[in-house]
Amino acid sequence: MSTPPWYVRARLKTRQLLLLVALAEEGNIHRAAEVLNMTQPAASKLLRELEAMLGVPLFERLPRGMRPTRYGDAMIRHARAVIGSLDQAQEEVMGLKAGQLGHVAVGAITSPAVKLLPPAVAALKRESPGMRVSVEIENSNVLLDRLAQDKLDLVVGRLSAEHDTLPLRYEPITGEPVCVVARPGHPLRDTQALSLATVQHASWIVPPEGSVLRHRFDLMFRRASLVPPADVVESSALLFVTQMVEQSNMLAVLAADVAEYYAGHGMVEIQPLDVPCHMDDFGLITRTDRLLSPAAERMAEALRTATRDVYSR
Repeated sequence: MSTPPWYVRARLKTRQLLLLVALAEEGNIHRAAEVLNMTQPAASKLLRELEAMLGVPLFERLPRGMRPTRYGDAMIRHARAVIGSLDQAQEEVMGLKAGQLGHVAVGAITSPAVKLLPPAVAALKRESPGMRVSVEIENSNVLLDRLAQDKLDLVVGRLSAEHDTLPLRYEPITGEPVCVVARPGHPLRDTQALSLATVQHASWIVPPEGSVLRHRFDLMFRRASLVPPADVVESSALLFVTQMVEQSNMLAVLAADVAEYYAGHGMVEIQPLDVPCHMDDFGLITRTDRLLSPAAERMAEALRTATRDVYSR
């Protein structure tokens, strides 16, 4: 007969896992106990029992609160995963009971949000009309934070060196070319032999400093032995960017898929200017330390199918 797992032998309680997460979020045993609707002595006893089970201190007791040790950080991460899985299991069961097929939360950066997500989500909803789909559009760092917090099931975005140590699976999709847009009828349209030198002193709407695209935009000019444009407005909010472009003679740098979308609606015109500052590939990102729910699996497969259709053209 096999030996039961340690957590069975030690009688690990779900409330101990909930307490770990509450302590991580509150930083104080009294507030954590209030969140869990228990007394402070009861919370302290649960924590002591868990530390005794593991034989390590999980929190440093400070004059004004508590701070996780490295052992505590590890347990908190796994506690969040366990609690998230239990929430997910309950949600799936309730969805099946109600005749639905569950819920999936997907995050995407702007370019695939415009071009890839709509056909993928539409195909998924045709096959599973009872499935609830949540979509969030943000930059990759924000989306990956939300993936780590179990607030997203999967992400279509980019990985960078800072994410190398995270338990993530990456399936590459495609690269992201960049182009310059202006309002329809912009005077630049009549310019012969358009070049970076031609637009160096133009008014630009550019991504904020610190973003990858802004860095590569400035670097593009420097590599051409030019000073980057100084007459700039910084914003990554597409509604603001497109309105500014429509209502002024400002130029903007956008991902090609996004620019093509707005150009197709007559809001902007793509300028015949070579823009050698392509973004890195983006791809489908999921966690390796957690199984995808059936709903998330179906969303991932819909994205793979749409990828073959959208980016093979």
